[in-house]
Amino acid sequence: MSPHSSTDTEPATPTDLRAIGRLFPYMWEFRGRVFLSLALLLGAKLASVSVPLVLKQIIDTLGKSQASLVLPLTLIIAYGLLRFSSTTFADLRDVVFAKVTQRAMRRVSLVVFEHLHALSLRFHLERQTGGVTRDIERGSKAISSLAGFLLFRITPTVLEILMVAVILFVKLDWVFGLITLATLAAYIGFTVTITDWRTQFVRRANTLDSEAYGRAIDSLLNYETVKYFGNERYEAQRYDARLAEWEQVSLQSQQSLGLLNAAQAGTIAIGVTLMILRAANGVVHGTLTLGDLVMVNAYLLQMFQPLSFLGVMYRQIKQSIADVERMFTLLQRPREIEDASDASRLSVLGGEVSFENVSFSYNADRPILHALNFTIPAGKTLAVVGTSGAGKSTLARLLFRFYDVNQGCIRIDGQDIRKVTQDSLRAAIGVVPQDTVLFNDSIYYNIAYGRPDATRDEVINAARATHILNFIVSLPQGWETIVGERGLKLSGGEKQRVAIARTLLKNPAILILDEATSALDTKTEKAIQSELLEIARNRTSLIIAHRLSTVIEADEILVMEAGHIVERGRHAELLSKNGIYALMWTMQQQAEEPAA
Repeated sequence: MSPHSSTDTEPATPTDLRAIGRLFPYMWEFRGRVFLSLALLLGAKLASVSVPLVLKQIIDTLGKSQASLVLPLTLIIAYGLLRFSSTTFADLRDVVFAKVTQRAMRRVSLVVFEHLHALSLRFHLERQTGGVTRDIERGSKAISSLAGFLLFRITPTVLEILMVAVILFVKLDWVFGLITLATLAAYIGFTVTITDWRTQFVRRANTLDSEAYGRAIDSLLNYETVKYFGNERYEAQRYDARLAEWEQVSLQSQQSLGLLNAAQAGTIAIGVTLMILRAANGVVHGTLTLGDLVMVNAYLLQMFQPLSFLGVMYRQIKQSIADVERMFTLLQRPREIEDASDASRLSVLGGEVSFENVSFSYNADRPILHALNFTIPAGKTLAVVGTSGAGKSTLARLLFRFYDVNQGCIRIDGQDIRKVTQDSLRAAIGVVPQDTVLFNDSIYYNIAYGRPDATRDEVINAARATHILNFIVSLPQGWETIVGERGLKLSGGEKQRVAIARTLLKNPAILILDEATSALDTKTEKAIQSELLEIARNRTSLIIAHRLSTVIEADEILVMEAGHIVERGRHAELLSKNGIYALMWTMQQQAEEPAA
């Protein structure tokens, strides 16, 4: 993600309540468990606030003159049962609610994952993988924190304090209730005010953390490039620059935390002192019993102990909300390419492809293609050649609908590709790219990825057709050989054959070869070229090439310059014109002669 993708000190777009509210639909699937958990929560708190009342009765009973003769056995048993109930109900609540939070985490993570795959190529070219994955990881974990803290920490703590205030007001006098509520109000006021102020440091620290993580991932993915240029120290300095900024912001966050802790501790200390002082004074003057004093003390311990964690919980909630906001911000990214509301499935008859007056630009101030018109007849092969930056690969991206054209339209068998579903469009097109990227999994997995439901025999036949089967079976682990990150354990030719086999298994009606052999040596290229021509046979094929020797057999060749078609025809025709194509051919032949 770009460093400028979110603000540092301003809240993210969704408000806190909106961010929390967006989680409830994911939890509503198990609303029965939610209500049962809330019932157990209420039972646990009722049992908890009853414990000091029973303890007061025990103390007062034992304090009477005949206490040595009568043991309040019933009260003692009730005391034990209430203690047991408060703990057991809380444990049962956590057990019942666990499935709700885990399923919500799963659902939200899946929705974000699917949305990321639905976003445009433009987003994925601009985003930083490490930062995005960090946001998703923190956001999914924050769901559990929010649910746990809001429902089972903050809510029961506030509920318990209110219940205690009512009990003290009824059992003793209104001053005890007033002190309890005043302490609660002051504590919450300090906590909310200071925490809101220091949230800017938390947000900035999270942003820097994501950027540092993304920078580290990017550097490690380009390990070989770092080594080629001896830039280990440079990479470490870039990484440390982000860590240094993160360290400074984290220090500010820690210092503001100290201020918050001091304010909270002082509030609780004043409230506790006032209540004990009043209770002790009542015992001395005979208006309260010793049991009342013990009850007040028990309530103080029971009430202010969880209250002391209220600040921690509120900070965790604020941080979790910030994490959830960042994750939901990903969901708010618009899909640049959307299916039309009335989109139908692509019906492939022969596979004829037509570019009609197509113009396109990635950015408004830099046009790439200018009013292009050409047709690839069904089952024929069209090659596009030209210098770098001429717009050749853009044709493939537009046909695959990674982007939509600015003007004109692209048709397959007469159907505007903007009016058919993306799934059906892309199912009909197979792509063998220049930079073949493989999953860090087995060779079998990577070939079968072309059609995951294919049988093992079909996968083997695809490998045989691309002349890679013998290589695979000769490996110690055979089909289960792990190809490494991005397929780096295989040579360029081996990776390309896996990519061709994968595309052949997909069995597309339309084939795009985008500089498919330009990264290979001449010998490997010639060996693979025949395989590419074989799978292109009887398929509508678009070949984007730099080396002209790979397009000699094409039914038509387009020569592009600066987004325009400047020449077109078959190989022999273009050579006879003695134009740009002929010049490119001569230069490449001269370059290859010394190598030969």
